[in-house]
Amino acid sequence: MLTSALIHPGRIVIYGTNPASGRDPRFMSGSQVAVWSKRFSLWNYTVQSQFLKGQAYVPRRSRRVRVGCTFKGDIRGLDARSEHSESANEDILFFFFQLDMTTRAQYALNLEQYDIAQQLRDKLNEVENEVIRQLDSRRGSTAKSKLQDLSIHILRLRSQMQIAIENENYALAAKLRDDISKVEAESIAASAKALAYDSVQYKFRLGQKVRHKIFDYRGVICGMDPVCCESSSWIETAKINQLSRGSAQPFYQVLVDIYEDPSLLVAYVPQENLLLPNPPDTARFEHPYTSFLFYGTDTAGDFIPVEQLREKYNRPRHEASFDLDDEDDEQDA
Repeated sequence: MLTSALIHPGRIVIYGTNPASGRDPRFMSGSQVAVWSKRFSLWNYTVQSQFLKGQAYVPRRSRRVRVGCTFKGDIRGLDARSEHSESANEDILFFFFQLDMTTRAQYALNLEQYDIAQQLRDKLNEVENEVIRQLDSRRGSTAKSKLQDLSIHILRLRSQMQIAIENENYALAAKLRDDISKVEAESIAASAKALAYDSVQYKFRLGQKVRHKIFDYRGVICGMDPVCCESSSWIETAKINQLSRGSAQPFYQVLVDIYEDPSLLVAYVPQENLLLPNPPDTARFEHPYTSFLFYGTDTAGDFIPVEQLREKYNRPRHEASFDLDDEDDEQDA
């Protein structure tokens, strides 16, 4: 039986698991909310066995890197799992948690259980504040505030250095000069990041089916960042700095078709490593997260993101075009 997230009046559960094993969010503290949501990451390790239960998995192709890719330097041993992102997966599960809490609160209102609804709303506000904080750390608002803080810090250091020079404390002045140089370098980096967030142009949209240029697997876009927001260790493991555009390009959260690579689940992929399928991909796409991230598919075979997902990334609604010639042919027939 396939694993999927089922939206049921009053609750969202992971199909194939025991709903009673979950904690009731009404009785959880702020720290417990974070712990509870992270437990969904265990889903990562059970999806393959549940999703493929009773069905033999046959890999479609090797996921080793192909010759002639966009990487520079030595990339031997690199495979698709190098782009697996636990933080991207947790980000999706936080979104899933928000939908669950919203649905529970609305169901309580429908049953006129106003006290329970208010408790759920309070917990939802805690979760949303945490999500906003995490998004701010990945997006331009934090970059801008950091830039302002660094500018103030530089002014303070310069004032202290001037006082040290006037007091002929040249050793301290030299140290402060070095500190100013370091902070100025951070300021330049923060300025570049803030500019990138303001001027980014995304090539792909939410719900769009893509194919990986190097590993050739099928995927669906479910999130995006103007620049790479992963840790330095992840960047090193994925050899992002060997890309022609490095980390200074849009990166996408990509759901990987479970039958293409069941161990990957969610990848964090640079824009230059993604392609639109040609011809358009209208084949069935299997992934346990699609049931709560998308309404379904459009006439072009791409997924239609739920309203909350579009709001999260501030993306417009996309209207799929259709071929008028095909419609005329159908009418003639």
